[in-house]
Amino acid sequence: MKVALAQIDTIVGDLRGNSEKILSALDEAGRRGAGLAVFPEQTLGGYPALDLWEEPGFAEANERALVALAKKVRGAAALVGFVSRSKSAVGKPVRNSAALLHKGRVVAVRHKTLLPTYDVFDEARYFEPAAENKPIAWGGLKLGVTICEDAWANDPSAARRLYCADPVTALAKSGADILLNLSASPFLRGKTAIRRKLLAEHAQRLKKPLFYCNAVGGNDEIVFDGGSLAYDAKGRLRARAAFAAHDLLVIDTMTWEGATIAPEPSAIGQVGEILTLGIKDFAAKCGLETAFIGLSGGIDSAVAAALAVRALGARRVVGVTMPSSYSSPGSLDDANALAQNLGIELRTAPIAGVYDALLETLGEKWGKGTPDVAEQNLQARARGVILMGLANKSSRGFVLTTGNKSELAVGYCTLYGDMCGALAPLADAPKRLIYELADWLNEGREIIPRHSILKAPSAELKPDQKDQDDLPPYDQVDDALEAWVQSRLKPGRVARAVGDRAVAETLLDRMDRSEFKRRQAPPSLKISSKAFGVGRRMPIAKAGWRARAGL
Repeated sequence: MKVALAQIDTIVGDLRGNSEKILSALDEAGRRGAGLAVFPEQTLGGYPALDLWEEPGFAEANERALVALAKKVRGAAALVGFVSRSKSAVGKPVRNSAALLHKGRVVAVRHKTLLPTYDVFDEARYFEPAAENKPIAWGGLKLGVTICEDAWANDPSAARRLYCADPVTALAKSGADILLNLSASPFLRGKTAIRRKLLAEHAQRLKKPLFYCNAVGGNDEIVFDGGSLAYDAKGRLRARAAFAAHDLLVIDTMTWEGATIAPEPSAIGQVGEILTLGIKDFAAKCGLETAFIGLSGGIDSAVAAALAVRALGARRVVGVTMPSSYSSPGSLDDANALAQNLGIELRTAPIAGVYDALLETLGEKWGKGTPDVAEQNLQARARGVILMGLANKSSRGFVLTTGNKSELAVGYCTLYGDMCGALAPLADAPKRLIYELADWLNEGREIIPRHSILKAPSAELKPDQKDQDDLPPYDQVDDALEAWVQSRLKPGRVARAVGDRAVAETLLDRMDRSEFKRRQAPPSLKISSKAFGVGRRMPIAKAGWRARAGL
């Protein structure tokens, strides 16, 4: 039999549109000789639908759409993810399910067993787990169907095992001839290698061919990277779908004819492609058209603008310089050079008059001597108002913020200023990674001006200002960020990673005190195992427990 892995990009809640995408892929799979097409987790309603899963009628609408879809399935069979209503009077009212559709009817339905409740996942809040999961007898085969997390009972990257059950092993022991996994697994740096290791071990250990179909596309903060995989019964990788793009693999399970292994970008290339896809899908799925980006001449805004152009095209990106009396001529030159390199429109909106008017309105204590933090923030907020105004005046315009994760971690950002925007594409990228992205973007030709990369970072909100006037070197900030937020090490080990205990304590205190800012930040595109946002839930009002605990 030929199996197709239909790696498609769906929209949350778009039952009709998603059904059309399923049928289109299914038609192509049939033309290429496939007998069965496997689709991602929650293909029909989109993933993650979050509290839509709790809305009255959403599961029922999923079921109606599934039946309507099944009636149109006449050639190749389809294995499709959807939400179903639980038939039990006890437990959660809905399930995360997969249905086999063939010859106009729903042949079988299976449910997800393992419901993740870590990081961005909160499935136990919504779904009732499967009580059992038996293979589906179809086409002379027994199909072992699992859904995403069901394959992660033995996560090779986890510090401890989270589940007692192992649905993939249980299906193999129940006589499954072939293992099929419908997935919506978000991108994380380094995760593609972990996935390959996990799935290869399943196939090799259980001596069963394994087919894994992953979602692709961005939904809010999460971006799915595709890269669907096929393994033979010896655990050898036979096929891989495209990274971060729509794709359809058709593979003969006996001869492996048609099996191709799509190239995978470098580690930094993966990040760049994911951020590009995240921006593109955020705009498309929210009905947004033109992105406005404040260009300071610095590396962060340059990288954000370059990614936006990759995602949307130059005609849909507008750069805005907003010079003050503290802006250096070199920064304006760098912003102009970037705009020329990208081929984008560049507007100039000086803030000096706005800033002076605000100082006059605020009273005689303002605007005396070197700008303090309040006056620096006032400049940033003036720029935020201008960017938001331009976006509001434009048809379906929106603002992309340019701040990075290192700044957000320690609060080196201004609420209602540089944090204004609809999406923060770089807010999960530490400063070191920004430089790597700049080099990646410059591989073919210079896009990010060399001077933007080489000069010392500066907010230019007071004379001769440098970021390191207020912060330790970004290498130390990033070391603390990696140790404390990503690796969740104890404070003593964070201090060793940073190399200076006093600096480490200062950085941890700043991270704690900045939680109120992060709570009000726009959604960011998640690329790490622990991004600021829905996957990291910290109280704003809290005591300094580390000192009290003697850590």
